[in-house]
Amino acid sequence: MAVKKDVDVLFINPGSRLAVYQELGDTFSAIEPPSLAGMFATYIRNKGLSVGIIDAPAHNLSPQGVARFVMENYKPVLVVMVVYGFQPSASTQNMPAAGETCAALKELDRNYRIMMTGTHPAALPERTMREENIDYVCDREGPQTILQTALALKSSSPKFSGIASLWYHDDRRIVSNPPGELMDDLDREMPEVAWDLLPMEKYRAHNWHSFERIHERSPYVSIHTSLGCPYKCSFCCINAPFGKSSYRMWSPDTVIKEIDVLVNKYGVRNIKFVDEMFVLNRNHVIGICDRIIERGYDLNIWAYARVDTVKDEFLEKLRRAGFRWLALGIESGSKHVRDGVEKGRFGTSQILEVVKKIQDADIYVIGNYIFGLPDDTQESMQDTLELAIEANCEFANFYSAMAYPGSQLYRMAMEKGWELPDSWIGYSQHSYETKPLRTEVLGAAEVLKFRDEAFMKYFNNPKYLEMVRKKFGADVVQHVKDMTKIKLKRKLYS
Repeated sequence: MAVKKDVDVLFINPGSRLAVYQELGDTFSAIEPPSLAGMFATYIRNKGLSVGIIDAPAHNLSPQGVARFVMENYKPVLVVMVVYGFQPSASTQNMPAAGETCAALKELDRNYRIMMTGTHPAALPERTMREENIDYVCDREGPQTILQTALALKSSSPKFSGIASLWYHDDRRIVSNPPGELMDDLDREMPEVAWDLLPMEKYRAHNWHSFERIHERSPYVSIHTSLGCPYKCSFCCINAPFGKSSYRMWSPDTVIKEIDVLVNKYGVRNIKFVDEMFVLNRNHVIGICDRIIERGYDLNIWAYARVDTVKDEFLEKLRRAGFRWLALGIESGSKHVRDGVEKGRFGTSQILEVVKKIQDADIYVIGNYIFGLPDDTQESMQDTLELAIEANCEFANFYSAMAYPGSQLYRMAMEKGWELPDSWIGYSQHSYETKPLRTEVLGAAEVLKFRDEAFMKYFNNPKYLEMVRKKFGADVVQHVKDMTKIKLKRKLYS
């Protein structure tokens, strides 16, 4: 029998590619490293405690499989379920797998002490404590609360009342402590991801991210160069764990040290900058680009930008540093609809100009569009589709508006009594159970059906396929055609 490893904190990245993506999870979606769990592990390890990480999606482990793996290999003081998503607002869709994993662990051993942290638990901490088979919730960023909880559990007489941002049980009551301060020295406290604890050979880039080299999607990583977001888009819940004034950055020197390790030790070329908004601060963007350029690395990087943050002075540096894709939150073809979600400071002509400007700099664009925002009608959703077709970005994400817990849309939906998904997996954009938010005039099924049909129209458009052929070749055209052969099954309108 294998000897179990004693660890102070065992981090688990929960998730199910099949439940979240259906058949798209087999080939087309990314398999992303849990960068936040990896950074938390670094923080805890730097404080002198022992750590481990289990990445369920990477190993394709079921909740029961994760629980058995823990039982057979580890003796943890504290198990931490890190419930974050790999795109903005995608934490909630991982709650079913997280909850089932916690239940499976408790079934094997009631003495496991389990904490949930992440965007969704931070948005709904009391409900999470009530509904999930867990002992603790962290309602803010995470690392300090995790550390203090582990230290308390290691002591002879654990006390939790002084641990900031912690929710816990006390005589069958749910108790919460005041929130703590956010970490202000990221360079010192969490300088890198604990890559040595992750199965680096398991990760692969999104299909579109590797259109230039479609058969070279691994190795791949996602890294943070900042935390939080200075913007307040009503459909996004990303700031739930961070609160106000949450935007903080790692220094360019710290970022390049991590890239050095990824390139030279792990042979990584494909990198996602997972920041909610990377193309923003001049010194940050130019500083990182200059350091990559100095090293002469051949990288394939993508990052988020906004139409109003793409400056001419950035583009040449971004291209030379290996930024091959910028993701733009275009959202809607209607300025009125964009205004309604605090995304309306630019018009359609400016959107098209910025897309062309990026493409002229030899950087590809992935356009992000949302159907079913509160003011949307059939006509405005059609405007969004027509804008997407006119922009003809190298790739496009079509989303249905979701009232994610922690977002303004969630609060609005609760106030209006609008129907929400029946389960947390219903917040996944690609799941069978998905149920988007209704609008003032459209039902959820109408929104979802329009979104699914828009996806097919865009990617089967001869204009788009011809552009893909010219830029990426016949293999990628066939890849896109194979992708559109997969018809997502939908409970809402099938």
